[in-house]
Amino acid sequence: MAGGAGRKGGSGAGEGRCRGRTPPEPGQSAAGVLTLAEVRHSYTGSDGDVMAGGARADAAAPRSRDSGRGRAVRAGGRAGRTDGQTDGPVSLPAAPPPPLGARPIGAHGGGAGRRGPARGGSRAPRTSAALRPRPDRDRDRDRRVRTVSGTARQRLPRSGPASRAPGRAEEPRRAWEPRTELALKETMSSGGAEDDIPQAERKTVTDFCYLLDKSKQLFNGLRDLPQYGQKQWQSYFGRTFDVYTKLWKFQQQHRQVLDNRYGLKRWQIGEIASKIGQLYYHYYLRTSETSYLNEAFSFYSAIRQRSYYSQVNKEDRPELVVKKLRYYARFIVVCLLLNKMDVVKDLVKELSDEIEDYTHRFNTEDQVEWNLVLQEVAAFIEADPVMVLNDDNTIVITSNRLSETGAPLLEQGMIVGQLALADALIIGNCNNQVKFSELTIDMFRMLQALEREPMNLASQMNKPGMQESTEKPARRENPHKYLLYKPTFSQLYTFLAASFKELPANSVLLIYLSATGVFPSGRSDSEGPYDFGGVLTNSNRDIINGDALHKRNQAYKEMHCLHPGDLYPFTRKPLFIIVDSSNSVAYKNFTNLFGQPLVCLLSPTAYPKALQDQSQRGSLFTLFLNNPLMAFLFVSGLSSMRRGLWEKCQDYLRKINRDIAQLLTHSRSIDQSFLQFFGDEFLRLLLTRFIFCSATMRMHKIFRQETRNYPESYPQLPRDETVENPHLQKHILELASILDVRNVFLENTLDDY
Repeated sequence: MAGGAGRKGGSGAGEGRCRGRTPPEPGQSAAGVLTLAEVRHSYTGSDGDVMAGGARADAAAPRSRDSGRGRAVRAGGRAGRTDGQTDGPVSLPAAPPPPLGARPIGAHGGGAGRRGPARGGSRAPRTSAALRPRPDRDRDRDRRVRTVSGTARQRLPRSGPASRAPGRAEEPRRAWEPRTELALKETMSSGGAEDDIPQAERKTVTDFCYLLDKSKQLFNGLRDLPQYGQKQWQSYFGRTFDVYTKLWKFQQQHRQVLDNRYGLKRWQIGEIASKIGQLYYHYYLRTSETSYLNEAFSFYSAIRQRSYYSQVNKEDRPELVVKKLRYYARFIVVCLLLNKMDVVKDLVKELSDEIEDYTHRFNTEDQVEWNLVLQEVAAFIEADPVMVLNDDNTIVITSNRLSETGAPLLEQGMIVGQLALADALIIGNCNNQVKFSELTIDMFRMLQALEREPMNLASQMNKPGMQESTEKPARRENPHKYLLYKPTFSQLYTFLAASFKELPANSVLLIYLSATGVFPSGRSDSEGPYDFGGVLTNSNRDIINGDALHKRNQAYKEMHCLHPGDLYPFTRKPLFIIVDSSNSVAYKNFTNLFGQPLVCLLSPTAYPKALQDQSQRGSLFTLFLNNPLMAFLFVSGLSSMRRGLWEKCQDYLRKINRDIAQLLTHSRSIDQSFLQFFGDEFLRLLLTRFIFCSATMRMHKIFRQETRNYPESYPQLPRDETVENPHLQKHILELASILDVRNVFLENTLDDY
């Protein structure tokens, strides 16, 4: 999911250039581009919904390869029906403004003067989050880095012919004329002569085919943009947005001619719309601006409501059915990220029926892969260990993004640093953990912990005191994120170096590691930064000339193990590290060589046996950082709770966080690195949740009896002033009393140390 935080003057909807013009801010219009508000005002339809998009990259040519990589658009207009009916108002895609200072997952090779993405030279690992079915490459998928938020490939089963090369973005119009003539001849074969076709209608079909093919070429070319680097990707994106703006408006204005002369079908309109949905989704991935995620949802949901793919099952073309299945999979991903679990459950049921029909009608080889998709998403939505219930026993969907009241406020007199979290690398390599596509549950939880709740500008403007002011509310940014699933060492270092290079002044780089521990093979004479092991970011064996090395000299260290020493070069700038691993203690042996702020939060290396059985549903340590109340309920043995009690406990937990913030800022012996990071809302909330997690485990009977293994940190926190503070322990016991689980905690713990 991706964006920029802490950028000077940065904004998720800031300025940017596209074809020499400045794209409009959200809600504003540019020449030739209608905004969402303008279109809704101009068009009044019968159903009043907003157009949505999903499915694969190509619109009308089944041979075109689905790209599914970073893209985005805005909206306006309406979609018509090929059966003569009219659809309601539809959002017309327009280029969303590239955020000023936002951190792309973008490229370094798509400059303003280029006709396409950079080619040649060393290419960054392809890391799109698009759901791109490729069962033929599954056998070696663990060798490559994949992200869900723009740096890794999400893999779903695919069937159909091979793709064609994307080619250049610009082609002379004559390249598309043969296809246009073919369409016209096919039309004439059903009645009428070619001479009977008016010249204006012939030109309409020609222009439509040209825009359609050009849009597909530009869309497919996005896959070759490197997934890291500065904002060079914005120029190429902008050109793609412009073409889709023209294409969507064109098919609206000439629907009748295209129906009669071109034979435009509803699934083809849905394909155009699905690309628009993908563009919105991938613009969210490159900017972390959740408002674009909401736009993607509106496009996808409208495709479903208007049944654009309803006629696909009647055609004897399996590749069209695959388009529909992949649309469902993409829609599910967006709904998961927006916590729309009710919609997810409906989509899963519909997808299951579609898969059953697909495998029954066609003798396909990807049935197992599609069934695996269903199993993954079913396990993903059931990963939370505690359910919050309404009075009618329906499940309450809780959001774990940062809200306005989420992080404890800085009180007067608190002396903290002014650093801001700008970049985050979220790395996952837990083979036995619940995941969907290539997003593990731990990665998903940390992703949401580093995003703000979407801000509704309309509701903000209606707040008391806002009516008299003509200024818009300040736009708040999310930190830019790379989500790397099973990256090799070289791939991980590439993204680390790119983030480090582009990190602005007074900004912080966060590294989150959720991976298997690698332990030293034996005692070493020295105790350097490479002698304590580390974490394994890629579980595949080394590959040399295509052959796996099954035998390894014991003197060699694991190639894809990230040691503490590997991160030393990046401590030249402020660095915040979270390690959730069975060998997290290796990072206690860090050395701050450059004097910059540096903090490592380290998980327990072992858990009580009663909790180990739940490890597939995600790490308890990461759950504390994402949703501390749910984690507290889980270790207390509770599996469900009424909504009223949940909200009461959340209010009390906010009070605990405020007290923890005071403990940290008033401490006389705390390392200054903690205070330097405490000025950023995200890092402040992570630090307070870490202390709450550590204090809870130290007071819990089962942790004291079985493991005595607690979270650690570098530098060490003063225990008596933080994790073992009597005032904090009293708060934890009071929270346990509210839940009637005080019996699982020790009353007096200080005497036991």
